[in-house]
Amino acid sequence: MRAVRMTHWGGPPVLTDLARPTPRADEVLIRVEAAGVCRSDLHVLDARPGVLPYRTPFTLGHEVAGRVAERGPGATGPAVGERVVVYGPWGCGRCSRCAAGAENYCDRRTELDAARTGTGVGLGRDGGMADLLLVPSGRLLVPVGDLPASQAAPLSDAGLTAYHAVAGIRPTLSLDGDGDGGGGGGGGGGGGGGASVAVIGVGGLGHLAVQILRATTSAQVLAVDVREEALSLADACGAHFGTLLRPDTAAVLRRRAGGVGGVGVDAVLDFVGSHSSLELGVGALRAGGELAVVGSGGGELAVRKPGALPPGVRISLPFWGTRPELEEIVALARKGAVRVETEEFALSSAPEAIDRLRSGRTRGRTVLVPD
Repeated sequence: MRAVRMTHWGGPPVLTDLARPTPRADEVLIRVEAAGVCRSDLHVLDARPGVLPYRTPFTLGHEVAGRVAERGPGATGPAVGERVVVYGPWGCGRCSRCAAGAENYCDRRTELDAARTGTGVGLGRDGGMADLLLVPSGRLLVPVGDLPASQAAPLSDAGLTAYHAVAGIRPTLSLDGDGDGGGGGGGGGGGGGGASVAVIGVGGLGHLAVQILRATTSAQVLAVDVREEALSLADACGAHFGTLLRPDTAAVLRRRAGGVGGVGVDAVLDFVGSHSSLELGVGALRAGGELAVVGSGGGELAVRKPGALPPGVRISLPFWGTRPELEEIVALARKGAVRVETEEFALSSAPEAIDRLRSGRTRGRTVLVPD
C-alpha cells in the first residue's frame, strides 16, 4: 500500500510504500476512497521537534472516508463492504466523555499526550492519506450510505468542527429567535427570527458553517472575509450579507444586525483566530453575546473586568466535535442541506495539493482520491 508520511519534523511529506496492515482484536481495516487535506496538516508538517506530542514517522490525513475491507475477530460496528467516514479524535475510549461519544474532550487527553500516542487519525497515529487505514475500533466509524466519498471525508473535520461550533452558540441565537429550522439557500434579504451571527473567514470550515446555520437556525448570517471570491462562496452557501474586512466592518455588522443604533450581533464564529479577526469579533458583538474562536491564527484577547469585552460576553474554544454530531452533519449532507466545495487531487499528487493549500490557491476543501 502507498501512504503519505510525515517522516521527520520540518520535512516535506513523503509518498512511500508500506506493508498491508492486518486488523486484530477490535480493529477495522478501511479501503480509503477519499482523504481531506487540512491546514492542520500544515501545522503538523511545519512543527518544530517537541512542539506536538507525536512520534514520527506516521501517515498524514485526518479526514477519511472509505469502505470497510476487513474486521478483526472482536470488531463491532459497520460490516465488511459498508461505506463509512472515520471519526477523527481518538481518546481513551473509556472515560465518561468518550463513552458519550465526545472523544474530542477525552478526560485522559493529557495522559495520552504525555505517552505521545497521538491525538487521533493522522495526528500522531497513521491516517488516511493512504490506500488503506487501520482503525482501532468500529466505534470510530459512521456509515455514510451513498454519499460521495469526496463529500463525506471533509465532513469528519471541516464539517464536524463547524457543526460543533454552531451547536455551541445555538442557545445564544435562540434568545432572539426560535433557533431552529432556517434552511434554504440563496443570499440576500434579511434574516429571520431576530438573531444574527457573524461568520469570519469563509474558507474550508466557514463555508460549511454558513450552510449549517441556514439549515439548523433562523438566524441572519453575516459573512466576512478578505477575499471577494470567498464572499461569492458565502453568498452561494446562503449568507444573507457579506462584506470585506475594512476598518469600519464592525460598525457595518452592528448596524446590519441591530438596525438604527446598531446593538451588535448575537454571536461570532471566528474561523481565522488572528488579532484582526478577534478585534472585529469583539467590536461587532452585542452585550451578552458569544464569541466562538475556531481558527488558530495566533491572535490573543485580553480578558479582564472591566475591559474592552462587551458585558456578559461568553468565549468558547470549540475543538473538533462529538461522534453523535458527526452522524448529524452526515445526515444533513445526505439530505442535500450541506455541500462541501472541493478540489480533488490524486493520492500520488499529495505534495502538489499540500503546496497549493499552503499558498492559498484552493477554494473550499482539498481532497485526495485513489489513482
